[in-house]
Amino acid sequence: MNFNLKEIFTAFMVLFAVIDVIGNIPVIIDLRKKAGRIESGKAAIISGFIMIAFLFLGKNLLNYIGIDVNSFAVAGSLILFFIALEMILGITLYKEEENSADTTSIFPIAFPLIAGPGSLTTLLSLRAEYSIENIIAAVLLNVILIYIVLKTSTTIERLLGNIGIQIIRKIFGVVLLAIAIKLFAANIKELF
Repeated sequence: MNFNLKEIFTAFMVLFAVIDVIGNIPVIIDLRKKAGRIESGKAAIISGFIMIAFLFLGKNLLNYIGIDVNSFAVAGSLILFFIALEMILGITLYKEEENSADTTSIFPIAFPLIAGPGSLTTLLSLRAEYSIENIIAAVLLNVILIYIVLKTSTTIERLLGNIGIQIIRKIFGVVLLAIAIKLFAANIKELF
């Protein structure tokens, strides 16, 4: 085991910015009202399982279809770039489908809201730079935080207010934009 606190913290912050569980509180509140309730533990565990499974199987899947990790990381950096633009500019570039109230904890909260294209791409991008045990630790820390946020989302919304949530979303958007540019620059060199 090669645990490195700096790698864990960096991977945690990258995933936290991509997952944007704080910025998604308005969506979570809306889904909770529509469904009646959200099973916070179930949503957190399933999203963590999806992310860790993709961390291990994603690279093999890519190899099977003939794509190297650097190419995927460059593509992922572009996705992160557009997610960051959504966060900063307050626009929506893609539309999410609504599902029945019975599956709200899994769809759309666990997938694709938490363990969605951005976080899965980020995991493979992180794998190109960090050791696997540090990424898993970062995923587990995010799962714990996701559970806490889901469990206390109405309280957080009351405390921060709409303006506070928007400010946090924009700050993490700028951080994510910088990370996307760094990932792009680091991996584009490996392709040429």
